[in-house]
Amino acid sequence: MAKTIVVKQVGSPIRRPQDQRATLIGLGLNKMHKTRELEDTPSIRGMINKISHMVEIIEEKD
Repeated sequence: MAKTIVVKQVGSPIRRPQDQRATLIGLGLNKMHKTRELEDTPSIRGMINKISHMVEIIEEKD
């Protein structure tokens, strides 16, 4: 089974560059305090690193 991570949006996209807003939408996050369970892949990790000031990793599952 693939590893997954639970990501929560903690920052607002207001007054952020358009590419950061698009990254949030790409992760399936668009409202404050929304959480998503995503597959732990290098591309997802890269997206999280790009907007690390607006999201936090709550949990990592095996």
